[in-house]
Amino acid sequence: MTTMTSPRGRRRAPTRIERAAGRAAALQKPRVILALLLLLALTCVMLLDGYLRAEVGGDERVRDGASSSEVPEKILDGGPILTFRGGQATSVSVPDKTIALTFDDGPNPTWTPQVLKILQENDVPGTFFLVGSMVSRYPDIVKTMVEQGNEVGIHTFTHVDLSYQSGARVDREMEQTQLALAGAAGITTTLFRAPYSSETDAIDNYSWPVYKRLGEDGYTSVFVDTDSDDWKRPGVSKIIQWATPSGTDGASVLFHDAGGERSQTIEALPKYIKKMKAKGYTFTTISGVMQKDEAATRGAAETGTSTSTGAAAGTGTAAGAAAAGVTGGQPTGTPPNGVGGTTGGTAGSTTSALQAAHRQATGATLYEGKALIVAVAVAEWTVPVLSVGLMVVGVAVMGRFGMMLILARRHYRQRNRRRFGWGPTVTRPVSVIVPAYNEKECIANTLKSLAQSTHPIEIIVVDDGSTDGTSEIARAAAESLGMTNVRVVRQENAGKPAALNNGVRSASHDVVVMMDGDTVFEPDAVHQLVQPFADPEVGAVAGNAKVGNRDTVIGAWQHIEYVMGFNLDRRMYDLLRCMPTIPGAIGAFRRDAVLEVGGMSEDTLAEDTDITIAMHRAGWRVVYQEHAKAWTEAPGSLKQLWSQRYRWSYGTMQALWKHRKSLTDKGPSGRFGRVGMPLVVIFQIVTPVFAPLIDVFTVYSMIFIDFRAALLAWLAVLAVQLTCAAYAFRLDREKYRYLLMMPLQQLAYRQMMYLVLIHSCITALTGGRLRWQKLKRTGEVGTPAGASR
Repeated sequence: MTTMTSPRGRRRAPTRIERAAGRAAALQKPRVILALLLLLALTCVMLLDGYLRAEVGGDERVRDGASSSEVPEKILDGGPILTFRGGQATSVSVPDKTIALTFDDGPNPTWTPQVLKILQENDVPGTFFLVGSMVSRYPDIVKTMVEQGNEVGIHTFTHVDLSYQSGARVDREMEQTQLALAGAAGITTTLFRAPYSSETDAIDNYSWPVYKRLGEDGYTSVFVDTDSDDWKRPGVSKIIQWATPSGTDGASVLFHDAGGERSQTIEALPKYIKKMKAKGYTFTTISGVMQKDEAATRGAAETGTSTSTGAAAGTGTAAGAAAAGVTGGQPTGTPPNGVGGTTGGTAGSTTSALQAAHRQATGATLYEGKALIVAVAVAEWTVPVLSVGLMVVGVAVMGRFGMMLILARRHYRQRNRRRFGWGPTVTRPVSVIVPAYNEKECIANTLKSLAQSTHPIEIIVVDDGSTDGTSEIARAAAESLGMTNVRVVRQENAGKPAALNNGVRSASHDVVVMMDGDTVFEPDAVHQLVQPFADPEVGAVAGNAKVGNRDTVIGAWQHIEYVMGFNLDRRMYDLLRCMPTIPGAIGAFRRDAVLEVGGMSEDTLAEDTDITIAMHRAGWRVVYQEHAKAWTEAPGSLKQLWSQRYRWSYGTMQALWKHRKSLTDKGPSGRFGRVGMPLVVIFQIVTPVFAPLIDVFTVYSMIFIDFRAALLAWLAVLAVQLTCAAYAFRLDREKYRYLLMMPLQQLAYRQMMYLVLIHSCITALTGGRLRWQKLKRTGEVGTPAGASR
């Protein structure tokens, strides 16, 4: 914030306006950062949800038919449990008359609870190999699973074939699943089953290094002896038949509690359990198998009926593992990948022998796991809500386009009929008010355009404390043009509303035309603008503001926006009799009506929107006159554009809030409140705020789902917008060549406008205030003829 120095060199204290400006400027940067953080948070939530659903980083490749020449024969021919204690590969078989029920791909909210209920009713434990992304989405099921005495293992986080993945990806898949287990059930595990794995003889040269790597980290890899193939849905009897081991052999039996429709599995499972119990089988977990094997080996050693040959060879028993300091076939040292903690050589007093693979999660692992569960819960809730919001926004956007096209056409046909008229031609003089603050570059061109007016006018230039000689330039221009109808009124800097009110009070005529100091009128603009006042119900008229400096990229973007958005909108709102804004660049009012509603208010930054709504509430009709054209200098840089649109958006919100009581009023005020205000809120605030969802989802779909389908959808929406824009250009008789900039406008300009509106919403929610901002002018918009290139 700067302070001004008087001619005598003494520094004066900043004014109240300058102090408010300084405070406002200090608050803007944090709000911009907050807006960007909101968009970043949205992106992160979508990426997390996509990662959980394997849309982000998904890999559906499955290796098949590779050579196993580098895999030891003893492993290929060994049991379904593979450990690497002491660096030596050891396989363990399931004892006779024993079954380890294993379930893959869960948890699933539909099928897993039914499986758990069946196991509990039959007093049978199971070992569930869980997908980490599903664990994080359904943590309560996993917690119940563990509390019932079942054992859990890792089935990777995103169900990918690890033989295709890098070492870093393998570590990430394991660590993230451990965190999910820690957050869901407060445990980690040392059991692992690779997706798409089967029996040990299917291990190949690509997957073998993965198993060795994980074994060195303390993981026990689990395969199957008997596969029910329930995922094929062959029928209940076939599932039971295929899941039954031959003779009295023990087996690690595979079922699925997720990954598809599992009603046949649910029907077959209790029948299978009863059948196997009738045959004398017992059921246990993978840890239970390893403890049985260890007990048998220890018993045989004590009776002298067994030697350590099997352990030395690395097959058949876990004696080698026990000798390496393993109890129950589990590691006694550092937990895998540093995840979780151990409770010593055993699983601890709170863990049964059937859950010996579990480790209690503590410290950072536990809290990171809980944070993951919370983050996933937020994503699981947010993304569906956003999807619904996307549908609503899409319907609103398309509905708006439809309304604009239909009503704009009706408006054009109605106002351009040969017999259409407002009443007797208005020929009486009117007052033109030009508020100006440091407009030295533009004021001369403005007066020059007014000098060519075909309607009798008086011109009141209100110099709002300019420091660049605006008033002197205005007087000199009027003198050089021989304009005797120009008055220059100077006032202390008080803002645009105060300048306009000063002009209204100084006006000599009953109709006042308001324009900006950087605007030029076409010769018949004033005459066209005041014709609707022949209708005594009309209290205000909006003119057709056009971008003069349209030959730059930014100017062309704004030109499209003015023609398509502003003017089509005004046609629609005019027919609905709820036009929310008369543009500051060109508008006309009955002087008495302005004074009746209290003049231009300083309560908002959008004094034009404020006065327009006030006119509606006072019972006046506000109309749009398309033939009254003015050329305005649009912001020439992104910084100035942001500043202007930020003020517009925030000011509109202020005006709507100020007039919120119109929602419950009766009469004309209530009509605007129940028709105009909802339309403005939906089309100018809510829809644009949530419109970025369309772009975010589109980009997300292009990158992670289906590029072609997403691109076609985006092009379809662009085609609709181009159709509306082309029709708007046709109505305004504009050159179509500017529409070539529209695709780029959708990619860049529109995103900026979204950010501006989000920024404005945050400012409104945090109670911030803004000052009336002055844009830097170049004066390049001269005569209308020069502007219409």
